[in-house]
Amino acid sequence: MHITNDIKYIGVNDHKIDLFEGQYRVPAGMAYNSYVILDEKVAVIDSVDAGFTHEWLDNLQAALAGRTPDYLIVQHMEPDHSANIHSFHKAYPDATIVASSKAFPMMKNFFGTDFEDRQLVVGEGDTLSLGKHTLTFVTAPMVHWPEVIVTYDAYDKVLFSADGFGKFGALDREEPWADEARRYYIGIVGKYGAQVQKLLSKAAGLDISVICPLHGPVLRENLGYYLGLYNTWSSYEAEEEGVVIAYTSVYGNTRRAVSALAEKLRAEGAPAVKVYDLARCDVTEAVSDAFRYSKLVLATTTYNGDIFPFMRTFIDHLTERNFSNRTVAFIENGSWAPLAAKVMRTMLEKCKNLTYIPTTVRILSALNEESRAALDAMVSEICREYREQSGTTANKNDLSALFNIGYGLYVVTSNDGKRDNGLIVNTVTQVTNVPNRIAVTINKQNYSHHIIKQTGKMNVNCLTVDAPFAVFEKFGFTSGRNTDKFAGCEPLRSDNGLIFLPRYINSFLSLTVEDYVDLDTHGMFICSVSESRVLSDKESMTYAYYHEHVKPKPKTEGRTGYVCKICGYVYEGDELPEDFICPLCKHGAADFEPIEN
Repeated sequence: MHITNDIKYIGVNDHKIDLFEGQYRVPAGMAYNSYVILDEKVAVIDSVDAGFTHEWLDNLQAALAGRTPDYLIVQHMEPDHSANIHSFHKAYPDATIVASSKAFPMMKNFFGTDFEDRQLVVGEGDTLSLGKHTLTFVTAPMVHWPEVIVTYDAYDKVLFSADGFGKFGALDREEPWADEARRYYIGIVGKYGAQVQKLLSKAAGLDISVICPLHGPVLRENLGYYLGLYNTWSSYEAEEEGVVIAYTSVYGNTRRAVSALAEKLRAEGAPAVKVYDLARCDVTEAVSDAFRYSKLVLATTTYNGDIFPFMRTFIDHLTERNFSNRTVAFIENGSWAPLAAKVMRTMLEKCKNLTYIPTTVRILSALNEESRAALDAMVSEICREYREQSGTTANKNDLSALFNIGYGLYVVTSNDGKRDNGLIVNTVTQVTNVPNRIAVTINKQNYSHHIIKQTGKMNVNCLTVDAPFAVFEKFGFTSGRNTDKFAGCEPLRSDNGLIFLPRYINSFLSLTVEDYVDLDTHGMFICSVSESRVLSDKESMTYAYYHEHVKPKPKTEGRTGYVCKICGYVYEGDELPEDFICPLCKHGAADFEPIEN
């Protein structure tokens, strides 16, 4: 396979393997990827599993076409990629082994030698010239071993990403990328989200056209999709709205309760409901979906004063991988002293930002009238936001939405007749209650001001404290005049035809402009309320909370100049021009302050 004119694929497919790393089922096999760059000098990037020594060396020999490699670049020392370093050295004893400083001691552990006379140690930012191809090395510690490096070829704009962006499955099997890539990531790399985030921030500064991972297909098109999923996974945010029900059942009564729950959830509008019998399913698929979807119901029996072993194992899988930012509900069963909910909640205490459904369903052996009523209450609580997102089931006159207005942060959505738009505002105020009037103030330089002035309508989405910084980047730092802020999403619309956000809000108001006040740089829209929905009881995002917990701290250490109080952009210089506009959030010099070190 030709990756580019100078880069060839020399990996192998493994269809004999049943369990990857001794625990992950791989019915479609596994690919061990290796690459060779042919330039004035020749570099081989990683080797393959020990079971494929001769096939790999044959592939390499065919690609070389009589040439001799100058380098073997070792990005990762896990044996499925490093097992043939010694075999390579015997075949090409004059080649130099290129790796990080932490990789060579591992080679000595594996092979009894660290190839001392053939070493080239590389670290962050080091380069290696092959001719027209210059390779830059980027350290990626704990993604997912401490010695990992990734390699960037500036000539062909190729990122050799080590285990990053890999997936289960051999390359001669056609299947969607995301499902097996998600299961691979959550299972193997999931614990190291912070380290992946650091690597993604480094990759953001590179011009990448092709990603070459050590497992799975070479990625060439729509790279934003793959990078976006990795950002979501490593941020521990839900990828999709939906409910996962994970359960164990001894005599079938808990299973029957779960079946009733799943049926009711679907009837109440849950967008996806996935049910896993933990005693029979592939637990790695259940874990993967628990990270994929926004809500999780755990249902199990009290067992020896604890919980059923399969449930304990499942929760251990979650906590080991930093399960966070989800809504969780419990169903417990016990004939005389149910303790399962208490045990499960205690196990989850180490997880961050979990929201618990108020109702816990307690079953005493079998469902009865009381536990069925609790099941209905749980469904109502889980599906509240889904019910309110639907135009047919929503309460469109829930004026308690007004109570979520404060000195907070909101996304105002509008539409210019061709495209939906949205922006962040922090000035939404209820000015009267008979009749209800809402004042929304918007900077005249914002495209949304122009749209609303023309159309006379908007939606105000009340953000909640779980809204990530990405929401503020999307709606606060780009202009809707030249950016489609809702590209790729499935819109939810209120009765006025405008979008309301599917996540990270507790309520929204549809407003009709009744009057306008010119405030020089800003305009104040005085509006009536045509629709108001409450989607959840989650806490509203305040301006103070955003600055304390959401906005990244600016990297000012050792730097001089000025920092933007809105987005953290750093202007380095002795004086900030009076007419300076922040290139990220578009705020002026008045919103900058001197850096104090």
